[in-house]
Amino acid sequence: MPHITRDSLMTLEGYAKVRPALRAEIMAHKKNRMVELGDHVTLIFEDEKTMRYQIQEMLRAERTYEEAGIQDELDAYNPLVPDGGNWKATMMIQYSDPDERKVALGKLKGIEDRVWVQVADQAPVYAIADEDMERENAEKTSAVHFLRFELDPASIAAARAGSPIRMGVDLDAYKVDGMTLAENIRSALALDLS
Repeated sequence: MPHITRDSLMTLEGYAKVRPALRAEIMAHKKNRMVELGDHVTLIFEDEKTMRYQIQEMLRAERTYEEAGIQDELDAYNPLVPDGGNWKATMMIQYSDPDERKVALGKLKGIEDRVWVQVADQAPVYAIADEDMERENAEKTSAVHFLRFELDPASIAAARAGSPIRMGVDLDAYKVDGMTLAENIRSALALDLS
């Protein structure tokens, strides 16, 4: 799968010109890559397009135009682009009330390792979480995690052939029994596989 290179990025000025239209395009794109697991966990499955947008937004927000700063963003976000044999997702745990969120994050320790995907009748694949840094401490888990689902060749072939994809969470404090992904999401994820 393609990685994002310095030469493929827009300048800050060029990005400013297309940003409103690109933002609308990315929001529509993400709708086909978003999975809600229960009431409080959302996964956004990342791809080259979502990560390119994130890099451009970071460069814009930080007004970064120097090569070293641009390379830092590329180094941070390129690992989140799937490589054809996996899916990569940003997982967000969302509670609108800050006090409720604090209590929930304490109860949900380890949730990042208990999210799974299953293609057709293949074995469920549990997430490999937070490879860049630990996001959980003795008291609580983080509200944001980065997950990778490494798929075997049989699961890849089944997903590409149109088989159903199911997801769930296997944590006593937050159980989500396997839910079948909608067709628009299933087909978007199948495109990430080579």
